[in-house]
Amino acid sequence: MVERGSGIAVWRQIGESLADDIRNKLYAAGEQLPSEPELAARFSVNRHTIRRAMGELEQSGLVRIEQGRGTFVQEHAIDYAIGKRTRFSENLRSQGMLGHQEVLGSQSLRAADIAKHLGLARSAPLLRVQIVGKAENRPISTSEHYFDEKRFPDFAQRLAALRSISKVYAHYGIGDYTRKWSRITAVLPSPETARLLGQPKTRPILQIEALNVDQEGAPLQYSIARFVGDLVQLMVADDG
Repeated sequence: MVERGSGIAVWRQIGESLADDIRNKLYAAGEQLPSEPELAARFSVNRHTIRRAMGELEQSGLVRIEQGRGTFVQEHAIDYAIGKRTRFSENLRSQGMLGHQEVLGSQSLRAADIAKHLGLARSAPLLRVQIVGKAENRPISTSEHYFDEKRFPDFAQRLAALRSISKVYAHYGIGDYTRKWSRITAVLPSPETARLLGQPKTRPILQIEALNVDQEGAPLQYSIARFVGDLVQLMVADDG
């Protein structure tokens, strides 16, 4: 119960009480906390007070608030390796987690700057595939991948079925591919990215711009991936 008139704000007392519950493992990592009405009834306060307490817990990194879903105890950060062979599913599998990628959509387009990265003519037709990456069904990344449309005309459809970029490449006879370069920055998400990742627009995300090449060094894929900043740690791996 909270103590009114104690000199400590009620919302702060509620936040400390819930923080103690989390530290004492009353709520496990990834578990959803009771709803705002339930907590308001528990502490005999209004929902605005609960919302402020939750906001403080989110700022401290103990919980994450997912719009439309609720508030969850924050899991430990996922170590995501960035190296010559960066593979989404393998990165998660190495930590005992199931990961997969889902296609959000695809478009044909022309973009001179991206065509240059892929070693194509400025007016070459490109295929853009938009993906959300999930760890145990929790969105942790959203990304845009660009390909030579003439070389990979049905990449999006095959990825939707196989849910693995490596498996799609194998279908095209590409047994291996490597990362030529990566550029990592911290940025604020667009409203759409924040919605897909279930995080506030005011919280930074980790963005990776990258180019993958085949075994002969020819460009295969230019990508921009955006990761949940407080759930993923990027590790630059020296994997030869």
